[in-house]
Amino acid sequence: METRFVGIAELAEVPSVAVVVDVMRAFTVAAWAFARGAEKIVLAESLDDALALTARHPEWVALKDGPPAPGFALVNSPGLLRSADLGGRTVVQKTTAGTVGALAVKDASLVLCAGFVVAEATARLLRARGSGSVTFVVTGEDGRADEDLACAQYIAGRATGAGTDAAGFLRRAAASRAATELAEGVRLGVHPDDIALCLEVDRFPFAMVAALEDSLMVLRPYATP
Repeated sequence: METRFVGIAELAEVPSVAVVVDVMRAFTVAAWAFARGAEKIVLAESLDDALALTARHPEWVALKDGPPAPGFALVNSPGLLRSADLGGRTVVQKTTAGTVGALAVKDASLVLCAGFVVAEATARLLRARGSGSVTFVVTGEDGRADEDLACAQYIAGRATGAGTDAAGFLRRAAASRAATELAEGVRLGVHPDDIALCLEVDRFPFAMVAALEDSLMVLRPYATP
């Protein structure tokens, strides 16, 4: 399997297969939303688009970075989301990096969204699809976020059957700028357990596949054998 690791701005062409990585915290949060019963997650282009979608679909619930705000019942924190009851709900998610990265590759033939919590399931799906070339989109810090790059490299190693051990990649993620900022409470809408929850390897048994549905980019869990 040929792999490349790029930032969002480096996406010069539409990849065939894309794995969009946001460890801290968009796609850790997405996985938790599915674990809490969400049926699907709509990835919104902007905060205004998210509000417009929930205005048209009052039964949907919107999620954003930072603290709760009018129209947004949920925040981008796994620690705060893990007690939510989302049974059968549709979540509309807009974040600074993760959702932007997924929307940037929306025309790819296969789009997976990932963090450490779904790493092995993601790797299994890549192996099952026999993907010859995979583009890993490192969403944080203009492609320089080491927690995202470490996770992407770990998944790539697992997908090629290299027997890659997670420990070193987790150490890099734990020492990343994003982890430091979360630990210091620099970002609003943070729970003390967020870092630990983002660094749980294979917490969930599903991959997450995003695809266009009626012009919306929709993320759904995908059980891998």
